[in-house]
Amino acid sequence: MFDSLLSLNPVLLALFAGLFTWGLTALGAALVFFFKTINQKILNAMLGFASGIMIAASFWSLLNPAIAMAEEMGANPLIPAVFGFLGGGLFLYLVDRLLPHLHMGLDRSKAEGIKTSWQRSILLVMAITLHNIPEGLAVGVAFGALGTALTAAGASGGAAAAASLGGAIALALGIGIQNFPEGAAVSIPLRREGMSRRKSFWYGQASGIVEPLSAVLGAALVVFIHPVLPYALAFAAGAMIYVVVEELIPEAQQNGSSDLSSLGAMAGFAVMMLLDVALG
Repeated sequence: MFDSLLSLNPVLLALFAGLFTWGLTALGAALVFFFKTINQKILNAMLGFASGIMIAASFWSLLNPAIAMAEEMGANPLIPAVFGFLGGGLFLYLVDRLLPHLHMGLDRSKAEGIKTSWQRSILLVMAITLHNIPEGLAVGVAFGALGTALTAAGASGGAAAAASLGGAIALALGIGIQNFPEGAAVSIPLRREGMSRRKSFWYGQASGIVEPLSAVLGAALVVFIHPVLPYALAFAAGAMIYVVVEELIPEAQQNGSSDLSSLGAMAGFAVMMLLDVALG
Protein backbone atom coordinates (compact mmCIF):
# COMPACT_ATOMS: atom_id res chain seq x y z
CA MET A 1 0.00 0.00 0.00
CA PHE A 2 2.82 2.41 0.94
CA ASP A 3 4.49 1.95 -2.46
CA SER A 4 1.40 3.15 -4.34
CA LEU A 5 0.96 6.12 -2.02
CA LEU A 6 4.61 7.11 -2.35
CA SER A 7 4.08 7.56 -6.08
CA LEU A 8 1.63 10.41 -5.40
CA ASN A 9 2.56 14.06 -4.96
CA PRO A 10 3.05 14.91 -1.23
CA VAL A 11 0.85 18.01 -1.57
CA LEU A 12 -1.95 15.86 -3.03
CA LEU A 13 -1.54 13.38 -0.15
CA ALA A 14 -1.75 16.29 2.30
CA LEU A 15 -5.01 17.40 0.67
CA PHE A 16 -6.47 13.89 1.01
CA ALA A 17 -5.36 13.73 4.64
CA GLY A 18 -6.87 17.15 5.35
CA LEU A 19 -10.15 16.10 3.76
CA PHE A 20 -10.09 12.95 5.94
CA THR A 21 -9.66 14.95 9.17
CA TRP A 22 -12.36 17.39 8.05
CA GLY A 23 -14.64 14.44 7.26
CA LEU A 24 -14.30 13.08 10.79
CA THR A 25 -15.12 16.53 12.15
CA ALA A 26 -18.31 16.45 10.07
CA LEU A 27 -19.06 12.91 11.26
CA GLY A 28 -18.79 14.02 14.87
CA ALA A 29 -20.93 17.08 14.16
CA ALA A 30 -23.59 14.75 12.71
CA LEU A 31 -24.26 13.41 16.21
CA VAL A 32 -26.43 16.49 16.66
CA PHE A 33 -29.09 14.68 14.60
CA PHE A 34 -29.34 12.09 17.38
CA PHE A 35 -28.62 14.07 20.55
CA LYS A 36 -29.73 17.51 21.71
CA THR A 37 -27.54 17.65 24.80
CA ILE A 38 -24.29 16.11 25.95
CA ASN A 39 -23.29 15.31 29.52
CA GLN A 40 -20.64 17.76 30.72
CA LYS A 41 -18.51 14.95 32.17
CA ILE A 42 -18.53 13.12 28.85
CA LEU A 43 -17.66 16.34 27.03
CA ASN A 44 -14.77 16.99 29.42
CA ALA A 45 -13.44 13.46 28.88
CA MET A 46 -13.67 13.95 25.10
CA LEU A 47 -11.81 17.26 25.24
CA GLY A 48 -9.19 15.68 27.50
CA PHE A 49 -8.79 12.88 24.97
CA ALA A 50 -8.25 15.44 22.20
CA SER A 51 -5.66 17.19 24.38
CA GLY A 52 -3.74 13.95 24.91
CA ILE A 53 -3.62 13.21 21.20
CA MET A 54 -2.36 16.69 20.36
CA ILE A 55 0.33 16.62 23.06
CA ALA A 56 1.59 13.21 21.91
CA ALA A 57 1.47 14.23 18.24
CA SER A 58 3.46 17.37 19.02
CA PHE A 59 6.41 15.30 20.20
CA TRP A 60 6.23 11.95 18.42
CA SER A 61 5.13 13.24 15.01
CA LEU A 62 6.60 16.75 14.95
CA LEU A 63 9.33 17.73 17.43
CA ASN A 64 11.19 14.43 17.42
CA PRO A 65 11.33 14.27 13.58
CA ALA A 66 12.34 17.97 13.50
CA ILE A 67 15.35 17.25 15.72
CA ALA A 68 16.31 14.17 13.69
CA MET A 69 16.03 16.01 10.35
CA ALA A 70 18.08 18.96 11.59
CA GLU A 71 20.85 16.54 12.62
CA GLU A 72 20.75 14.86 9.20
CA MET A 73 21.14 18.28 7.57
CA GLY A 74 24.23 18.92 9.67
CA ALA A 75 22.57 21.73 11.67
CA ASN A 76 22.34 22.27 15.41
CA PRO A 77 19.02 20.52 16.23
CA LEU A 78 18.30 22.85 19.15
CA ILE A 79 17.92 25.90 16.93
CA PRO A 80 14.99 24.76 14.72
CA ALA A 81 13.41 22.84 17.60
CA VAL A 82 13.40 25.75 20.06
CA PHE A 83 12.87 28.68 17.71
CA GLY A 84 10.32 26.83 15.56
CA PHE A 85 8.40 25.69 18.64
CA LEU A 86 8.30 29.17 20.19
CA GLY A 87 7.41 30.67 16.82
CA GLY A 88 4.38 28.41 16.54
CA GLY A 89 3.16 29.43 19.97
CA LEU A 90 3.73 33.11 19.23
CA PHE A 91 1.84 32.83 15.94
CA LEU A 92 -1.19 31.33 17.68
CA TYR A 93 -0.96 33.94 20.42
CA LEU A 94 -1.16 36.73 17.85
CA VAL A 95 -4.01 35.07 15.96
CA ASP A 96 -5.77 34.53 19.29
CA ARG A 97 -5.49 38.25 20.05
CA LEU A 98 -6.80 39.29 16.63
CA LEU A 99 -9.42 36.71 15.57
CA PRO A 100 -12.81 37.24 17.24
CA HIS A 101 -13.86 34.05 19.06
CA LEU A 102 -15.60 32.76 22.17
CA HIS A 103 -14.76 29.65 24.17
CA MET A 104 -17.47 27.17 25.10
CA GLY A 105 -19.34 27.84 28.34
CA LEU A 106 -18.50 31.55 28.48
CA ASP A 107 -20.78 34.56 28.19
CA ARG A 108 -20.84 36.59 24.96
CA SER A 109 -19.23 39.49 26.82
CA LYS A 110 -16.06 37.40 27.31
CA ALA A 111 -15.35 37.03 23.60
CA GLU A 112 -11.67 37.46 22.70
CA GLY A 113 -9.96 39.13 19.78
CA ILE A 114 -11.02 42.24 17.90
CA LYS A 115 -14.43 43.48 19.00
CA THR A 116 -17.20 42.52 16.61
CA SER A 117 -20.97 42.29 16.36
CA TRP A 118 -20.84 38.65 15.24
CA GLN A 119 -23.42 36.33 16.73
CA ARG A 120 -22.45 34.10 19.67
CA SER A 121 -22.75 30.97 17.47
CA ILE A 122 -20.23 32.34 14.96
CA LEU A 123 -17.80 33.23 17.74
CA LEU A 124 -18.06 29.71 19.19
CA VAL A 125 -17.28 28.15 15.80
CA MET A 126 -14.36 30.54 15.29
CA ALA A 127 -12.79 29.31 18.54
CA ILE A 128 -12.69 25.73 17.24
CA THR A 129 -11.62 26.88 13.78
CA LEU A 130 -8.69 28.70 15.36
CA HIS A 131 -7.20 25.52 16.80
CA ASN A 132 -7.90 23.51 13.66
CA ILE A 133 -5.38 25.67 11.77
CA PRO A 134 -2.28 24.21 13.48
CA GLU A 135 -3.74 20.71 13.16
CA GLY A 136 -4.03 21.12 9.39
CA LEU A 137 -0.55 22.65 9.19
CA ALA A 138 0.88 19.74 11.18
CA VAL A 139 -0.65 17.19 8.83
CA GLY A 140 0.50 19.12 5.76
CA VAL A 141 4.07 19.52 7.00
CA ALA A 142 4.24 15.81 7.87
CA PHE A 143 3.23 14.84 4.33
CA GLY A 144 5.41 17.55 2.83
CA ALA A 145 8.37 15.90 4.58
CA LEU A 146 7.94 13.03 2.12
CA GLY A 147 9.81 15.15 -0.45
CA THR A 148 12.95 15.00 1.67
CA ALA A 149 12.41 11.33 2.54
CA LEU A 150 11.96 10.37 -1.10
CA THR A 151 15.26 12.04 -1.93
CA ALA A 152 16.92 9.85 0.69
CA ALA A 153 15.09 6.74 -0.47
CA GLY A 154 17.68 5.91 -3.09
CA ALA A 155 20.29 5.34 -0.42
CA SER A 156 18.08 3.51 2.04
CA GLY A 157 15.98 1.36 -0.20
CA GLY A 158 12.91 3.46 0.42
CA ALA A 159 12.98 2.90 4.19
CA ALA A 160 13.20 6.62 4.93
CA ALA A 161 10.24 7.41 2.68
CA ALA A 162 8.13 4.56 4.07
CA ALA A 163 8.84 5.63 7.66
CA SER A 164 8.02 9.26 6.83
CA LEU A 165 4.76 8.24 5.14
CA GLY A 166 3.85 5.98 8.05
CA GLY A 167 4.42 8.80 10.51
CA ALA A 168 2.33 11.21 8.42
CA ILE A 169 -0.52 8.69 8.19
CA ALA A 170 -0.34 8.12 11.96
CA LEU A 171 -0.59 11.87 12.55
CA ALA A 172 -3.57 12.21 10.19
CA LEU A 173 -5.31 9.29 11.91
CA GLY A 174 -4.67 10.76 15.35
CA ILE A 175 -5.90 14.22 14.37
CA GLY A 176 -8.92 12.68 12.67
CA ILE A 177 -9.82 10.58 15.73
CA GLN A 178 -9.74 13.59 18.03
CA ASN A 179 -11.70 15.67 15.50
CA PHE A 180 -14.69 13.34 15.90
CA PRO A 181 -15.50 14.38 19.48
CA GLU A 182 -14.56 17.95 18.66
CA GLY A 183 -17.21 18.08 15.94
CA ALA A 184 -19.81 16.92 18.46
CA ALA A 185 -18.45 19.41 21.01
CA VAL A 186 -19.34 22.21 18.59
CA SER A 187 -22.65 21.12 17.07
CA ILE A 188 -24.42 19.74 20.17
CA PRO A 189 -23.90 22.85 22.36
CA LEU A 190 -25.15 24.99 19.46
CA ARG A 191 -28.27 22.81 19.32
CA ARG A 192 -28.72 23.21 23.07
CA GLU A 193 -28.70 26.97 22.60
CA GLY A 194 -31.72 26.72 20.31
CA MET A 195 -30.19 26.43 16.87
CA SER A 196 -31.75 23.93 14.43
CA ARG A 197 -30.12 20.53 13.98
CA ARG A 198 -29.26 21.25 10.36
CA LYS A 199 -27.69 24.61 11.17
CA SER A 200 -25.82 23.20 14.18
CA PHE A 201 -24.37 20.47 11.97
CA TRP A 202 -23.41 22.98 9.31
CA TYR A 203 -21.49 25.15 11.75
CA GLY A 204 -19.93 22.11 13.41
CA GLN A 205 -18.46 20.71 10.21
CA ALA A 206 -17.51 24.18 8.96
CA SER A 207 -15.12 24.52 11.90
CA GLY A 208 -12.91 21.89 10.25
CA ILE A 209 -12.84 23.28 6.73
CA VAL A 210 -9.56 25.07 7.41
CA GLU A 211 -7.76 21.75 7.89
CA PRO A 212 -7.45 20.68 4.22
CA LEU A 213 -6.61 24.27 3.28
CA SER A 214 -3.84 24.64 5.89
CA ALA A 215 -2.63 21.08 5.14
CA VAL A 216 -2.02 21.98 1.50
CA LEU A 217 -0.31 25.22 2.55
CA GLY A 218 1.99 23.42 4.99
CA ALA A 219 2.89 20.67 2.53
CA ALA A 220 3.58 23.10 -0.33
CA LEU A 221 5.83 25.19 1.89
CA VAL A 222 8.17 22.36 2.87
CA VAL A 223 8.10 20.66 -0.54
CA PHE A 224 9.42 23.75 -2.27
CA ILE A 225 11.64 25.04 0.57
CA HIS A 226 13.33 21.96 2.05
CA PRO A 227 15.60 23.79 4.55
CA VAL A 228 12.56 25.09 6.50
CA LEU A 229 11.27 21.57 7.21
CA PRO A 230 12.67 21.17 10.76
CA TYR A 231 11.44 24.66 11.62
CA ALA A 232 8.01 23.94 10.11
CA LEU A 233 7.63 20.71 12.11
CA ALA A 234 8.59 22.44 15.36
CA PHE A 235 6.36 25.42 14.46
CA ALA A 236 3.34 23.14 14.10
CA ALA A 237 4.18 21.48 17.42
CA GLY A 238 4.36 24.82 19.21
CA ALA A 239 1.07 25.96 17.73
CA MET A 240 -0.66 22.75 18.81
CA ILE A 241 0.71 22.92 22.36
CA TYR A 242 -0.46 26.54 22.62
CA VAL A 243 -4.00 25.46 21.69
CA VAL A 244 -3.96 22.61 24.21
CA VAL A 245 -2.78 24.76 27.12
CA GLU A 246 -4.77 27.88 26.27
CA GLU A 247 -8.04 26.28 25.22
CA LEU A 248 -8.57 22.54 25.44
CA ILE A 249 -7.32 21.80 28.97
CA PRO A 250 -9.21 24.72 30.60
CA GLU A 251 -12.42 23.75 28.77
CA ALA A 252 -11.95 20.08 29.66
CA GLN A 253 -11.84 20.89 33.37
CA GLN A 254 -15.01 22.91 33.63
CA ASN A 255 -17.47 22.09 36.41
CA GLY A 256 -14.92 20.17 38.46
CA SER A 257 -14.53 17.13 36.17
CA SER A 258 -10.73 17.24 36.18
CA ASP A 259 -10.31 13.52 36.91
CA LEU A 260 -12.23 12.45 33.80
CA SER A 261 -10.47 14.97 31.59
CA SER A 262 -7.10 13.84 32.94
CA LEU A 263 -7.92 10.20 32.25
CA GLY A 264 -9.12 11.19 28.78
CA ALA A 265 -5.82 13.00 28.15
CA MET A 266 -3.87 9.90 29.22
CA ALA A 267 -5.93 7.73 26.88
CA GLY A 268 -5.50 10.17 23.98
CA PHE A 269 -1.74 10.35 24.51
CA ALA A 270 -1.51 6.54 24.56
CA VAL A 271 -3.56 6.20 21.35
CA MET A 272 -1.44 8.73 19.46
CA MET A 273 1.80 7.22 20.75
CA LEU A 274 0.62 3.77 19.69
CA LEU A 275 -0.28 4.99 16.20
CA ASP A 276 3.00 6.79 15.69
CA VAL A 277 5.21 3.99 16.98
CA ALA A 278 3.28 1.33 15.06
CA LEU A 279 3.14 3.20 11.74
CA GLY A 280 6.12 5.56 11.89
